Amino acid sequence: MIAAKNKKQREGLLQIAEEQFELIIKATKREKRALKGADKIALRVGKVLNKYKINKYYNLDITDSGFSYERKQELISEEIALDGVYILRTSVDKTLMDGFEVVKAYKSLSSVEEAFRCYKSIDLKVRPIYHYKGDRVKAHIFLCMLAYYVEWHLKQKLASLLFEDEEIDDNYQDVIKASRSDSAVAKDRKKRTEDNLPVHSFRTLLEDLGTICLNTVECTLESGKYVFDKITRPTELQQKALDLLSISSICTQ
Repeated sequence: MIAAKNKKQREGLLQIAEEQFELIIKATKREKRALKGADKIALRVGKVLNKYKINKYYNLDITDSGFSYERKQELISEEIALDGVYILRTSVDKTLMDGFEVVKAYKSLSSVEEAFRCYKSIDLKVRPIYHYKGDRVKAHIFLCMLAYYVEWHLKQKLASLLFEDEEIDDNYQDVIKASRSDSAVAKDRKKRTEDNLPVHSFRTLLEDLGTICLNTVECTLESGKYVFDKITRPTELQQKALDLLSISSICTQ
């Protein structure tokens, strides 16, 4: 499927480019105001090559009075033979990392990139740093890394309530991106979990949990004045999240 897609895409670009080439050739042969001069012709041809990024597929002959082109059919045939083939090369000895582990390590790069996005901009926002002393800057970075460590584990525990795919196959050996599981697609479509609870992003779920609060209640009775603490009763969603995190909330309501 990928091989056919690559071949179709390449052929489509070549055909579009050749249509533009033919227009340039006609411009060099017209009777009035013909396109002349190797520099002017090359400029027109260069615009086509730069737009479609296909200069490696052609042999070009540009003169002061004309222009011709020819496909590098041997090169194109070599690329067709490799369509759909993805090659990963590593300097690690095969005794330390076999083919499956190489693919798995390569695919884990997306997790690393996501971590950096989260670390720098999405959730933790490590920058800007309003510190000037080296020790304080290091402490700031360390706390952000520690926060990301906690966030990662929270997401793993709360995956059933988030737009996360809980059925990712770690043994999926294809280099191409794996499709989301049926359960993840269902959550995306219905915006509800299997327990019919609303699905959240990590941030909105934390905001919802943030509404649980500890109130200090003071009341006066005939027998005297009493002060006690009272935790708000969690909603069904909040209780589910607390259960997933193995947190016991003592509710006095």
